[in-house]
Amino acid sequence: MSIIDKTISFVKQQLENAEGGHDWFHIERVYKNALLIAKEEDCDVTVIQLGALLHDIADSKFHDGDETVGPRTARAFLEKENVDENTIQHVISIIDNISFKGGNFEKKFHSKELEIVQDADRLDAIGAIGIARCFNYGGFKNRALYNPEIAPNLNMSKEEYKKSNSPTLNHFYEKLLMLKDKMNTPTGKRIAEARHQYMEEFLSQFYAEWNGEK
Repeated sequence: MSIIDKTISFVKQQLENAEGGHDWFHIERVYKNALLIAKEEDCDVTVIQLGALLHDIADSKFHDGDETVGPRTARAFLEKENVDENTIQHVISIIDNISFKGGNFEKKFHSKELEIVQDADRLDAIGAIGIARCFNYGGFKNRALYNPEIAPNLNMSKEEYKKSNSPTLNHFYEKLLMLKDKMNTPTGKRIAEARHQYMEEFLSQFYAEWNGEK
């Protein structure tokens, strides 16, 4: 069995009971997005495959904010499978730097492979699936759909972002609508444009329905 097949089996097992927006199917979509983007880039495909498959192996938001669990879990698995140290370190750096974290987080690591996996992950946060994931997580956290009296906070620190409990619709302004302009690759930017437009149309319809106009 190849290292990619072993990793897929490991991730499926680890995320068996995960929240619906961060489950195996999220990983699978990011994996497919990453391979699509990689076709147009000069990159290490193995690092991209492993980075995409392991990027959410232990998302900190489900581990009391502990950002060390994911990298430790990924490293232990890759070392057990005798993956070379350079590849392991590159994959861990992707996991450490992929997250949005309120949009005010400065990456300490840069590589084409990180850019590709990050774009793939961000694409899954926007468009129709992004909307579905957003409301699924809001329901998981028992958040209000929308409250006109609570304005989005567009200048959150990383810690404020992690602790935010604002209505689900605010998340569109605090993250999702920002992602189009944060894409790294030409393919990512092209796909993001259409998905962004879909979210804008959704919000327009949402407000019209909320206000009894349609």
